[in-house]
Amino acid sequence: MRLTIDDNWTAAVTGDPLRITPRFSFWDFGVSIATYANVEERGRFLLDTFGSQPWLWDTPDELHFDPAGRELVGAEFQIPGEAADAEDSALVPATPPVHPGGLRADEARDFRLEVTTELCRAPGDTALTCLRDLDVLDAPLDARIGIAPDVALLVQHGTVVGWSLTDPARYLTTGFAAPDPAPPAPATRLLLTECLDLITTPLLDKVRRRDPAALAVLRALDDSLRNQRRDRHRIDALTVKIADLMEDYADRPTERSRE
Repeated sequence: MRLTIDDNWTAAVTGDPLRITPRFSFWDFGVSIATYANVEERGRFLLDTFGSQPWLWDTPDELHFDPAGRELVGAEFQIPGEAADAEDSALVPATPPVHPGGLRADEARDFRLEVTTELCRAPGDTALTCLRDLDVLDAPLDARIGIAPDVALLVQHGTVVGWSLTDPARYLTTGFAAPDPAPPAPATRLLLTECLDLITTPLLDKVRRRDPAALAVLRALDDSLRNQRRDRHRIDALTVKIADLMEDYADRPTERSRE
C-alpha cells in the first residue's frame, strides 16, 4: 500500500512498525513516539531526520524519517482540544483491524502533516481517535496502519486522514519519561476519563469563567488525584494539568498562605 500525505508526498507501507513505546503527555495533550530523552537529544533528532517537522511558530503533526533508508523513525501527534459529540464518536468504524507496518518515504524531502481537528473518545476512553474532520466518518476506512504499539494511522481513499491511540491510560507519563510498564490501575482509567471530561468539553469554558459548579468539579477532581496512592507515575501526569487549572482559576491557597 502507498499512502498520500500533503497532496503529492507519498510513502510505502513496510512490514516493520516502530518498537518504541508511545508517551502520552496529558499536560501537552500529545503523543510522542521517539527515543530521545531530553530537549538536547530531541534537537539533534530533528536535525538528523526529515519529514513533517515544526518550524518557528508552525506546529504540524510530525512524522520523522531517516535520510539514509527513508524509513519512519519517530512521530509526534497533537490531540484536538475539544471532543466531538458522543453521537459522532460512536460512528468511528471498528474495521478494518489494525495492520502493523512502518513507512518508507518515496523521496527524502520535507512535507506537512496537518494537525487533526476532531477528537473522538471511545466509551471508557479505551481509545482516542483523532480525525482530519468529521467527513471522514461518512465513508469506510481503507486501512489502519499500526506504526507503533497501540498507535495507528487511519487511511481513507489512499490518504492519511487521522490517527488513533488505543488504551491511552497505559501510556500516560510526564516529560520525556517512559510510561510505567505495569498495567494502569482501574482508578487511573476512571480518573483519566474525569480529566478528559473536564478539559475536552464545555465544562472547561465554565471553569475559565469561574462558574461555581464547574469549579466544584475541578476541586473535587484535584482532590481525587492528590489522594490516589496507587499508580502515582500516571496520576502525576494527570495532576500537572489539573494543578495548573487550579492555580489559574480555583484560587487554591498556596502552602505559604496556609502557614
